[in-house]
Amino acid sequence: MAMKRSGGGPTVTRQAAKFLGVSVLSGVVLAGLALPGIGAFGLAAKGSVEGFDEIPANLKTPPLSQRTTILDAQGGEIAKVYSRDRTVVPLNEISPYMQKAIVAIEDSRYYEHGAVDLKGVLRALNKNAQSGGVSEGASTLTQQYVKNVFIEEAGDDPDKVAVATQQTLGRKVKELKYAIQVEKELGKDRILNNYLNITFFGQQAYGVEAASQRYFSKHAKDLTLGESALLAGIVQSPSRYDPVMAPKEATKRRNTVLQRMAELKNVTPAEAAAEQAKPLSLKVSRPKSGCITAVDGAGFFCDYVRETFLQDPVFGKTKEARAKRWNEGGMTIRTTLDPQTQKSVQKSITDHVYQSDPVATAVSIVEPGTGKVLGMGQSRPYGFGENQTQINLSADHAMGGSNYGFQVGSTFKPILAAAALEEGTSPNKTYSSPYSMPYPSEVETCGKPWKNGGGETVNNENRSERGPYGMKEATAKSVNTYFIQMIEDIGICPVTKMADKLGVKPADGSKLQQVPSIALGTSGMSPLTMASAYAAFANRGTYCTPVIVESATGPDGKALRVPKTKCSRAMSEQTADTVNTLLQGVIEDGTGKEAGLSGRDSAGKTGTTDERKAAWFVGYTPNMAGAVWVGGPGSKKVEMENITIGGVYHDKVYGADTPGPIWRDAMAGALDGKDAPTFGTVKVSDSERDAGGDKGDKRTPNRPAKPGNKPGANKPGSGKPGKPATNKPRSATDGDQPDPAQPNGILPGIIGGPDER
Repeated sequence: MAMKRSGGGPTVTRQAAKFLGVSVLSGVVLAGLALPGIGAFGLAAKGSVEGFDEIPANLKTPPLSQRTTILDAQGGEIAKVYSRDRTVVPLNEISPYMQKAIVAIEDSRYYEHGAVDLKGVLRALNKNAQSGGVSEGASTLTQQYVKNVFIEEAGDDPDKVAVATQQTLGRKVKELKYAIQVEKELGKDRILNNYLNITFFGQQAYGVEAASQRYFSKHAKDLTLGESALLAGIVQSPSRYDPVMAPKEATKRRNTVLQRMAELKNVTPAEAAAEQAKPLSLKVSRPKSGCITAVDGAGFFCDYVRETFLQDPVFGKTKEARAKRWNEGGMTIRTTLDPQTQKSVQKSITDHVYQSDPVATAVSIVEPGTGKVLGMGQSRPYGFGENQTQINLSADHAMGGSNYGFQVGSTFKPILAAAALEEGTSPNKTYSSPYSMPYPSEVETCGKPWKNGGGETVNNENRSERGPYGMKEATAKSVNTYFIQMIEDIGICPVTKMADKLGVKPADGSKLQQVPSIALGTSGMSPLTMASAYAAFANRGTYCTPVIVESATGPDGKALRVPKTKCSRAMSEQTADTVNTLLQGVIEDGTGKEAGLSGRDSAGKTGTTDERKAAWFVGYTPNMAGAVWVGGPGSKKVEMENITIGGVYHDKVYGADTPGPIWRDAMAGALDGKDAPTFGTVKVSDSERDAGGDKGDKRTPNRPAKPGNKPGANKPGSGKPGKPATNKPRSATDGDQPDPAQPNGILPGIIGGPDER
């Protein structure tokens, strides 16, 4: 007896009868489509045949998710990524055997009936009644295609998938209405083609082309009779008939398909028997998806491409829209990765730091003037095993990097020098630069002045290191006290503003704190950030944001919009040329000698943090800029003393003796065969005395102070007393942890001086 809807509405049977306008026999169909009696399953009217007329007339078919191919700048493949492994192919690129096999086993009367096969329905009703359950379905191949569309639209959402596959009369009615529509609009061949491209064949393979590649390592157009029968048999139950995991069951199923093809005269009995006697003869290609398969150590570069796509609004207005577009795939993305540079980066990394070492290294190389990321690698590869990681050590946290980046040490000093030069400080400026000194009692900031309320001090690396020094020698020797005296003179605000112009921000996305210790690189940055900042020096003062995608096309071959670099002037050409001169001295006569390149202009700066928990070399030529970090990759910082790295023992690690050679070898290989342009430089003396300027320890820059301000102040009225700035420790959830802050905004000291080799 038919169940009555709550509220006294029409019965399910009467609702079904309304559908007779479409087909006189549809009432019978609706009562039994792949289901036993309605009452036997206790199907409530709600969710069954309600509102047939309310079902939209047009089936909206979502784009089929496919593989996306990521290429390097020369068109070489880096990796294929996908949420579903699928390659859509036209019907003429699918073996005729495959087409006949799927029709034979799934819907042998496919070309004879419409959207509904009445004979199939009656046969299923009879068998289901005899068994008391669902022993046989009655869905046509067209209906199965519609069901697959619903599943595809549900994506990876388990709730939506459950709704798309639930055994309710309502879903069957909806499926039927759409089946009638697509039969009318598409025709049999196009439906068959769509079905073969959408259906799941197990082993992560969606569509016949991916399945053919997975099980036989060949294209779908080349499938033989036996191979086609095997694939057609899988569709009914991909797990039960999995030829890799259950070869006996798969063989039985294949033979059933072959027998059915012989009965339908698709093949002769002799042909079917010959194939039935053969082994499966699989030639399995394992799934190769994602950045873990990237070549030449470019796994994290590949991951950065994905992060760029998911986060940049150019690919979609909302996070959800971008994620949906990425998962649909089918794109070809050409990146900025230079294969020569990437190979050189990876070789240098593996030559100098072993995957099993207690520390790791990360290297990023960018092109000045374009922002193109040419290479990116690290010693801990992309993966889930021992000494592998999913954290991109070259990137900011928002782009898949560590929580807080890594303290950059003395590699921040050139940014301070650039700020001072822009403020009018002479490149020949001399400071007394004692071995040890108190932090300034008060330093101007962008707001209230910072005050040293705790009597904290700063010192150089060793006691023999004392001034007076000029800017060139202080930079070459990385003299801490020189740069603290400099920031006392110009104030903190010009430094943070210069850092902002150079894209230098903490890896956790916070702002640089207004404390004098930033002069010594106490903030945590990423290698890509530092490489991009130094590229502005090479580019004579113009900073360009890093970019990683050159071009992209969608599944239809049409070009997609991609992010573009944004270039802006961060400093004058004169200032940039002066910094070039200073940093050439680091490589020629200072702490970076071991990083020097032969036969071309190069400049750079070493950096080593307190307790040697991080060591850096950031350097550049006129046509490439690169940053190298070495340190503990996890939450536990490694003090790099009495340590073996890459098979080489170090009593103490410095920026020059490990990061420096990594940078040198990576850059040398990357630049091999390329032009060797020269820097714009200026004449810089070791002191103001040598340059004919004022003698002595001049503690103010060579510019007039603004009215109402102390020398170096940048904001009227900013000399009012206020609370000292402080750096509060932050907790980490993964990756690394920041070093604890010291009182009054003084962070742990940064090593500098002659021993910062």
